[in-house]
Amino acid sequence: MFACTVAEAVSSVSLQWNPNTDPSVAGYNVYYGAASRVYTNVISAGNSDNLLIDGLVEGKTYYFAVTAYDEFGDESDYSDETVCIVPGFLTLTPGTNPGDPMQIRFPVAPSHSYELQVSEDLRNWNTIWQVTGVSNEWVQFDVPINITVSSQFFRVILH
Repeated sequence: MFACTVAEAVSSVSLQWNPNTDPSVAGYNVYYGAASRVYTNVISAGNSDNLLIDGLVEGKTYYFAVTAYDEFGDESDYSDETVCIVPGFLTLTPGTNPGDPMQIRFPVAPSHSYELQVSEDLRNWNTIWQVTGVSNEWVQFDVPINITVSSQFFRVILH
């Protein structure tokens, strides 16, 4: 099993995997990159079965795989790959014509719920949409624009 969960900082990802039961395993390497099976980074996790990776770009998709190595540095094949979109990035695309809905897109992570809220004054917030992440993916919501108010502010709350 290989899992990807969001850590407290939006630019970090916490990875965990099932340890290899072979007694010759001395440790693990975690590989990742911006394309499937094209890993541009490697971090040694030592003999731990989890690792926190910092410095990831919000909204970017990363691909991860793990190898086990023995005391001589010989490595296993890559594990199954897991994909993670780093949350924290929000895009707003206005409609083509005045009054057209605005498209709001943001990445979600599995088993996390999100609330999209709107405010006219940054004090009073109303939830206009809720979604629970099923996989690491981008979701979108078309927000009707209220042309009778001078300003609308949006935020996403992660639960």
